[in-house]
Amino acid sequence: MNLNDAKILICDDSILARKQLKNAISEDGQPTILEARDGQEAVDIYKKENPNLVLIDLVMPNKDGNTAICEIMEYDPSATIVVVSSVGTQSSLKRAIESGARDFIQKPLVENQVSNILRNYFGEK
Repeated sequence: MNLNDAKILICDDSILARKQLKNAISEDGQPTILEARDGQEAVDIYKKENPNLVLIDLVMPNKDGNTAICEIMEYDPSATIVVVSSVGTQSSLKRAIESGARDFIQKPLVENQVSNILRNYFGEK
C-alpha cells in the first residue's frame, strides 16, 4: 500500500506529541491522519476507521496504551501497532510487544525515526 492511500491513527494525550508525529509523517507523504487523546478513544476510532497503522503512547489517562493495544489486537489480530513513548521501562515495552505491538520509537523523536517506520510498513516514498 502507498503511504498516501493509508490511514494512520496517532494516539497520545499530548497535543504537541501528536503534532510532532503529524509533521514527521507529512515529510514522507499525505496519508489520512486520525487522532486520539487516550487509549479508549484509540480503540473506538480503530473499530470505526480500521487504520493501516497505529502510533500509540503507553502512558495516557482513561485507558493506557498497553490496554488499548490488547483491545485493538483482540478486535483485529492483524493490526499494525507501533509504540511511540518516552517510557523506557523494559516491563512496559515488553508487555506492549507481547500484546502485539510490532515496533517502538523512543521519544523525543529524532530525525528519520518516523520515516524509517513508514518505509518499513509502506515501502519507499
